[in-house]
Amino acid sequence: MTSIAVIGAGITGVTTAYKLNALGYDVTVFDRQGHAGMETSFANGGQLSASNAEVWNHPSTFLKGLKWMLKKDAPLLVHPAPSWHKISWMAEFVAAARNYHDNTVKTVRMAVAARAHLIQMASDEGIDFDLEKRGILHVYETPAEFEHGLTVNKMMAEGGVDRRAVTPEEIRALEPAIKGTFHGGFFTESDFTGDIHKYTQGLAAACVRKGVKFRYHADVSKLRHTGQGVDIAFRQGSSVETAHVDAIVICAGTQSRRFAAMLGDRVNIYPVKGYSVTVNLTDAASQEAAPWVSILDDKAKLVTSRFGASRLRVAGTAEFTGENRDIRMARIDPMTAWVRKRFPGVSTASVVPWAGLRPMMPDMLPRVGAGSKAGVFYNTGHGHLGWTLCAITAETVSATLDAAMRKTFQPAPAAPVAARELVHSA
Repeated sequence: MTSIAVIGAGITGVTTAYKLNALGYDVTVFDRQGHAGMETSFANGGQLSASNAEVWNHPSTFLKGLKWMLKKDAPLLVHPAPSWHKISWMAEFVAAARNYHDNTVKTVRMAVAARAHLIQMASDEGIDFDLEKRGILHVYETPAEFEHGLTVNKMMAEGGVDRRAVTPEEIRALEPAIKGTFHGGFFTESDFTGDIHKYTQGLAAACVRKGVKFRYHADVSKLRHTGQGVDIAFRQGSSVETAHVDAIVICAGTQSRRFAAMLGDRVNIYPVKGYSVTVNLTDAASQEAAPWVSILDDKAKLVTSRFGASRLRVAGTAEFTGENRDIRMARIDPMTAWVRKRFPGVSTASVVPWAGLRPMMPDMLPRVGAGSKAGVFYNTGHGHLGWTLCAITAETVSATLDAAMRKTFQPAPAAPVAARELVHSA
């Protein structure tokens, strides 16, 4: 069997391993953590949201970033300390604005295509991930915000998403728990929510049952293309071990840039920190007052997901501070305050904060496909939409790898038999 290494056991790595295993490959997943889904796939916002697939490369984002630069609790915070990586990434981010429309439509189409794959895998493997098919409700306080949303709706429709406008009265009917004065909103019935961590671990367990090997606590330090595959050096405990594989798929989140450089490729991922809080709904009053329909509050840039009766996830913000996973209370406090404002009956006495680094490409499109060297592939750089896009990008990169491997390892055509040999055999 052809041996494949997947670097990273987050949601993209595990879905990729699952798809490759289904094609008959000998798959080993390497991850520095002790379990699947322990970094960016641990506690995200939970939305599987084609309706939130608008890329960020828009002039309004640039202006907001400048306005909020010195505001500690701003939804978008760019740390002023310069670095060459940040500067180069920002320059490419601004340049990608010329493709804002096309890249948004592409992302929406990927998100729509991903839905069936993700649900099918969960159904086939019996994965419980607190799935809620109640749609996603975007709410807007001002006419200007709403008008921009109408423009986005045209791109959503072009990409195959029905995101319909709703009145303030319809907002209250769709989700009676939410409080506030709204100009209007949009509702996408086909979107849904779920716990990414439970899904990742459930799919990883299914992979193990099917023969996929996981090397946990394996901190990969070096990748070397040999011309006939890839050598992997990794540290486990106090020892350094090596492995050789025929091909490799990089699904390593923010570390993908470093690994790509080792393999001769440039994958310009920047880590964009996002935060979440999980509100434990420990009493009946809080459970009754918390929303079931997923919310996206445009002004606050926060989203919600309900995980069963007893948990409410609230997530958002974007922080450009490099490889920094610190949880800052200046980011957490506005989230809990927002919960009390929008859902005043919910107690925030029991709240679990979290921060993770989104692997973001400047054009907001994931890097999916072959690298410059034979046997090297990428499925990374999904930014804030890894949960939304992972199922289709795993399908895509697996098909790409399979086609390349079949071409590489197909048997050589048999040499023609000489005429005299044919006569002799006859």
